[in-house]
Amino acid sequence: MDGIDVAAAEFRMGGDGWLELRPLGCLELAYPGELRAELLAALPPAECSARQLCRLDTMVGRAFGVAALRGLTELCDGRADLVGSLGQTIYHWVQDGRCEGTLQLGQPAWIAEATGLPVVADLRARDVAAGGHGAPLAGLFDQLWLGHRAARTAALNLGGIANISVVGGAVPPLAYDTGPGNALLDAATRLLPERRERDEGGRLAAIGSPHPGLLSILLADPYYELAPPKSTGKEHYTADYLRAALDRVAEPPEGPDLLATLVELTAQTVARECERQEATRVVASGGGVHNATLMAALSRHLAPAELVTSAAEGLPADGKEGYLAALLGLLTFCGQPGNLPATTGAVGPRPLGSITPGRTALRLPEPWPRQPVALRCVQGNAGVQGNTGADGGHITGEPVRTGG
Repeated sequence: MDGIDVAAAEFRMGGDGWLELRPLGCLELAYPGELRAELLAALPPAECSARQLCRLDTMVGRAFGVAALRGLTELCDGRADLVGSLGQTIYHWVQDGRCEGTLQLGQPAWIAEATGLPVVADLRARDVAAGGHGAPLAGLFDQLWLGHRAARTAALNLGGIANISVVGGAVPPLAYDTGPGNALLDAATRLLPERRERDEGGRLAAIGSPHPGLLSILLADPYYELAPPKSTGKEHYTADYLRAALDRVAEPPEGPDLLATLVELTAQTVARECERQEATRVVASGGGVHNATLMAALSRHLAPAELVTSAAEGLPADGKEGYLAALLGLLTFCGQPGNLPATTGAVGPRPLGSITPGRTALRLPEPWPRQPVALRCVQGNAGVQGNTGADGGHITGEPVRTGG
């Protein structure tokens, strides 16, 4: 809930099954202050009335519409074919290890009205209905992007919740939430006397020391022992969750020491799962990559595995989720599934989301005759091949511009 990520991309599908993604740029827009405060106030364990839910769905949709219009204007010269929207997760319902439902806000009609473009939204619910977790949905993207490598690679997203997609090598792909990313860190900074929104760059955590007792209590959370596929959310890692752990410590840490402990929690839980899945390279994205203290702790715990950001693979670290939304919207538009059952636990591949028409009659393109087999990121007009580790062949066909 730090803000709205917007990305624009141009896609071409080749006859050889390689899908070319050309990033056109990305933006991050802050939520209006009042809206962000209302979103945070609606998170569990707080109650949320039907009136609040309607207001938030509308206000987030309006904010998304403003953001999408800026992306359309500033990133792709006012020309695009469709918009993909992951929405703002407000609740992710997991019970007894099974995802029963998930709710993302941001009414897509506001995006369609603002841009005039068709919108593919509500992307998680279909996977959940098919028995999956609906999260993380990056499994197919990461498999196409990095899965052709011989080395086992973990694509790591450091959002409020941290998740990994482990692809490549001879083992089937996996994707799941490892635990908190920034969620508890942000909750802790709001508990400080200064009531900050976040620890910018991890500067406070850098001068603190992890508290062994609190860290041990936090690491004992049963979630970490569940087998994948699995998912969790901010409804689990709340300020009350943190207070309950602090109440069990005789001399609870404060300020920098508390933040250093939570950095260590994220780093250890991520590294443990990457090691468990025998990943030798970790490609990180999301807001957490800007926390230098967290990235240093991750690098230390992941060694000898290599830690890089997604920019090393042709995607800006801040734009990865936006490009994911763009790809998922494109796949649905072109009649292809967007989930990877091996990573979400769904019973089979499914087209994701619902389509809201733009200002004109909805005209879907001819469905692609085959699924993409791999994704190549290219830069600029020259079509420079990204670091794919393989010759993907020639890309043909008309480009499709998609925003996420």
